[in-house]
Amino acid sequence: MSLKYVSERISRRDLLRVAGRYGISSTLLGGAAVTGALTLPELAEAAESTYEKRFSKPAKHTLKFGASGFNARNLLIERAGCLEFARDIEERTDGEIRVEFIGDNQICGQLSCVEKTQQGIVDIYAASTQNSAAGAPYYNVLDYAYQFPTRASLYYFLYHPRSEQLLREPLRQRHGLHFLFSVAELRGLNMGLSWADRPDVTKLEELFGTKNRVTGTQLGRIAMDLLNLNPVPIAWEETLDGLKQGLIDGAETWSSAVAYANMSPVVSQVIDLRFFSGFEHTAMKVEVFDGLEPHLQDAVMESAYFTQALIQGAHEASLVNTVGASVPQLPGTIFAEHGTRYVPLSDEEREKAALMSAPEHVPEPWEQWRERINGWSGGLDTYTEIHGIAREIPSDMLVENVEPRRWWRG
Repeated sequence: MSLKYVSERISRRDLLRVAGRYGISSTLLGGAAVTGALTLPELAEAAESTYEKRFSKPAKHTLKFGASGFNARNLLIERAGCLEFARDIEERTDGEIRVEFIGDNQICGQLSCVEKTQQGIVDIYAASTQNSAAGAPYYNVLDYAYQFPTRASLYYFLYHPRSEQLLREPLRQRHGLHFLFSVAELRGLNMGLSWADRPDVTKLEELFGTKNRVTGTQLGRIAMDLLNLNPVPIAWEETLDGLKQGLIDGAETWSSAVAYANMSPVVSQVIDLRFFSGFEHTAMKVEVFDGLEPHLQDAVMESAYFTQALIQGAHEASLVNTVGASVPQLPGTIFAEHGTRYVPLSDEEREKAALMSAPEHVPEPWEQWRERINGWSGGLDTYTEIHGIAREIPSDMLVENVEPRRWWRG
């Protein structure tokens, strides 16, 4: 457990002592709500105040939230909204719902959180949809190559009423998962230290033949095969060591994931290939949601909407101000401090990659999975529909200008 705003003078033992008295969730929520560097007495006071508020009356429902490798510190890098959602749902329901947040891979990791939610070990989980696809294959619907052209198009789809039929309802029916909200980025290649002395990558061909980590997504592997990127399945928790030891040339993921997972010291070039989606989402077990009273179900949805809108702005700011995913980079960002170069490929090079890999240009490698996903959706042409929705907005629309909508109301 760690907090960005806790003074370095506070030892981990002191942190655990506070958490042992007031609970991890109250300590995290209390500390994260206070700005400025906290002393140990201030952290204890914030935790006590939060604890007393949260436990002022018995909760009707206590929900266990398995947040893979997230904690209060790295949630200020990748703004996945986990703690904001927990805080908001507790306040919105006046304590009828209480959330016990368990991060730092203590109860589940990127590949296991989905299964532990389906098994009822946790009630809510946070992990990438791509890693979750190993246990819930319908998530592959998001991973066709170049289905989404921009980050704005990702958020636009999440707010779109058709996301109910194309994404959320099939997940509920087939996998028992209720998709709530998500960070949205586009995946690129993140090259290890052997690329530190090389010039910035400017041509797609420079990446051909490299060996790169891939997530649990089956469609992501198809895209990488088509782009001659030699996908190697490696668990997220093992990717850092793989890069350190030179077992792989690079890893496909997105910018803030490199930063929050402390991979920046071993990543030299972050190449903005944008070849398929990157969603760090939060979902709830359907049986848990269905077991809530109607007014609490409404509260969950409103808190999900609130968190989604909060993520949309906060994460875009974090990419520039905290991560360093910009040209030029701001001083003091994570990438700048570690000499990690952010390398935006040209539109022409990304178009070349799309011509090599997107289903609209090379349909045959996708046909088996496309037919399977369409069958799971109830017969929808998922790729064509999502591809079209993603292009309903201008290609130059800024993420912060995407209108938040309550997707479940149509």
